[in-house]
Amino acid sequence: MLISTKGRYAIRVLCDMASNNGVSQYVSLPEIAKRQEISLKYLERIMSLMVKGGLVTSSHGKGGGYKLIRKPEDYSILEVLNLTEESLAPVECLKNKDVGCKRRDKCPTLKMWKETSELLTDFFGHKTIADLMANQTI
Repeated sequence: MLISTKGRYAIRVLCDMASNNGVSQYVSLPEIAKRQEISLKYLERIMSLMVKGGLVTSSHGKGGGYKLIRKPEDYSILEVLNLTEESLAPVECLKNKDVGCKRRDKCPTLKMWKETSELLTDFFGHKTIADLMANQTI
């Protein structure tokens, strides 16, 4: 499993917003882009996805930008990755059960891959934006 730049950047942006008053007021996208060194155009696509996914809200005009809808401790990393990634499955047969693997019923490794997937889901499901902020070293 490889987390895309979209997933990694989305997590970074939520952390940025949490540490720059994005909980109580709108934060401008150019400010976030500059601090995070992310292309404004690419960041616009990520933010559009996060607005549609219900992670942030937006406001246009003077004083506008993006704001977190919830407190940082209420955002699991799993929900961000589920929104931004095609799949978190470590192997194709877990990602797409219709893949039609004829060895599925007798595969000696399938249980291990399922356990790996469960570990990742549990880990990311219990890790929050607030946890990442607490570990921040600036």
